[in-house]
Order: sequence, then structure tokens, then C-alpha cells
Amino acid sequence: MKLIAAMSGGVDSAVAAARAKEAGHDVIGVHLALSKNPKKYRSGARGCCTIEDSHDARRAADVIGIPFYIWDMSDEFHQNVVENFLSEYSAGRTPNPCLRCNEKIKFEAVLDRALAMGFDGVVTGHYAQTREVDGQRLLYRAKDHSKDQSYVLAVLTSEQIQGAHFPLGDTVKDDVRKEASKRGLSVASKPDSHDICFVPSGDNAGWLRERLGSEVGEIVDESGEKVGEHQGAYTYTVGQRRGLGLSVPSESGEPRYVLRIEPVTNTVVVGERESLATTRFVGEKPVWCGPVTEALVESPARGAIQVRAHGTPYACSYFRTIESGQESLTAITDEPIFGVATGQAMVIYEGDRVVGSATIAKTGL
Repeated sequence: MKLIAAMSGGVDSAVAAARAKEAGHDVIGVHLALSKNPKKYRSGARGCCTIEDSHDARRAADVIGIPFYIWDMSDEFHQNVVENFLSEYSAGRTPNPCLRCNEKIKFEAVLDRALAMGFDGVVTGHYAQTREVDGQRLLYRAKDHSKDQSYVLAVLTSEQIQGAHFPLGDTVKDDVRKEASKRGLSVASKPDSHDICFVPSGDNAGWLRERLGSEVGEIVDESGEKVGEHQGAYTYTVGQRRGLGLSVPSESGEPRYVLRIEPVTNTVVVGERESLATTRFVGEKPVWCGPVTEALVESPARGAIQVRAHGTPYACSYFRTIESGQESLTAITDEPIFGVATGQAMVIYEGDRVVGSATIAKTGL
């Protein structure tokens, strides 16, 4: 097969590209330039889109012996990831930019371009697996559950999964680093990326404040009593406990948490942890990673829901709803989950198989 290896400059994508070539595929390496001004991305190895990363990717491609190119995806990235990040926070929601980047850039944009150029698919260093079941390729968790990235890949459609290749899905991270070292790849000991690549300082609240401005608002308890002030409701997220700066202690002496954001009134509502309990999740714009039956509209199925990238899966019942042509996904958990923000992804699993995902629009009991 002719494959494009998306090379971030890290150890995982380098080993994935090497394995793809070793398997006999015709591979070219591609690094995505996501900013027209890379200098505004910080130096160092904690992001995934620095200038150093592009150099690391090129050196890895040279060692592997594959052609290497840099594709300018800065316009697509700004429109689909950065602008989405700003608009979601402005609306009082908490987005996941890495998930959106996988959906709109690494697969939708790159895969579309790859297929148009006559390639058969895209290779990445994500920790996930695909398996052929009844003639269809389905998405599964990685063997190394501690590094599993199926959650952030659950935005891929069935069609995109057909062209997605994850050579590291059956390998644990320590073995990947050892393999990189044996292959002579200089990124073998490079730290993993952790931060949001387009926030140079790592200070999300400060970055948002620079772009959305500061507006003093009230922090109130569940009764509506003012207990403090803030400089912008969008800098808070549901479940947050630290950094609230409250002037009035709770009557019980228990810590307060952010319960919800009210962007229209620029208000942050706080309360005790018990008020964060949620058992019902309604997600909009669901994406199905495999076959989905009409029966799901009539009767719920059993599975597990995961609401954080490396969070615990919770047993649940889930079903589809279609109203006025708009589809939604609802999950009801057997036990409450605490501190889940709207804007995050809800991913449904059946065992290790990824059923689908949706963006959380409502939560409740």
C-alpha cells in the first residue's frame, strides 16, 4: 500500500513510520505545519508542534529512509481547532483541542488529501488498534491501556477508520522507546507531549484572557449569594476546585467546586462536590465508529462510557434519539460521575471496541 506517515517529531510517530516501511509499504513522511508563525509556539519538547519537532521529524525520516515533506495546515488548524477552542470557552463549555485536531486535521484534512493524491491511507503513532470484523475495520483500545488513545480517536467515522493505520496498537510504550533506540532514532528518549500546542506559555486562562478580554463577574453559590469575583467566566471549568479565590467560606467548611458557567451573565456558580454528580449524558452530533442499528432508537444497549481521555469507563445504557432530523446520543450510567463539563467528548465502548462518540451538550441526574 501507499501510505502517508504523519510525523509529529515524537518517538511514537517515528517508530510507526519505520514499522510501516518495514512491512513493505510505500511510505512518505509528512509533518504538519500548524502555525504560519512557528516562533509563537514555545521551544521545548512538551508540545507537539514546535520548530524543534519539525527538525526531529525530518531527521527520523532520514534515518528510516523515506521521503519527507512539510504540509502547511495552518489555515485549517486555526479555523477548526483554535477558533473552536475560543468559541467553546466563550459559550461556557470545555473543549478538547487534541480531539478536534484528530478529527479535523490529522484525519479529515490529511486523509482526504492523501486519498486525493492516490495514497491508500495514513499511518500515525496513536495507541489504538483496528480489527477486521465481518469485512469492516473497527476501532479498539490499545494493548497498553495506560497509553490508550482510542478516546481521542473516537471522532473518526467508519470511512476514516478504513484508511487509518496504527502500527503501535499492540505494543507497550517502553518497548516502543527500546525499538526506537535500536533503530538509531534520536527521539528514542524524547519526552511525551502534554500541553496544548497553540498556547505557548501553557497558561490556558491567560491565553484566553488575552483574546477574549477580562470582564469582572460574580461567583455565586447555589442559592445565588455572591461569594467572590472573577476576571472572566470562560477561564473556569466545571469541577474546578483550586484557584477560585472565594471570599466567603462554605457553611459546612467543605471545599467548593465550579458547578456551571453562565456566559450570558458572566457568572460562575459554585457548590459542594455532591452537586457535581451526573448520571445522564446527552451528546450532540454523534459519530459512529462502526455499524449502528436502528434498534438503538427503540431500545437501549449496554456498554461503558468514558468522559475523559484517560478516565475510568463507567457501565451504562445508551441509545439514539432523532428529533426533527437531529440525532443525539444519550448515556445513563449505573453510578454517578462527578465534575463532567459540557463540550467534552463522551465515548461509548462495548468491551474494548469503540462504538462511537458525541460532544456532551447536557448533563443531569
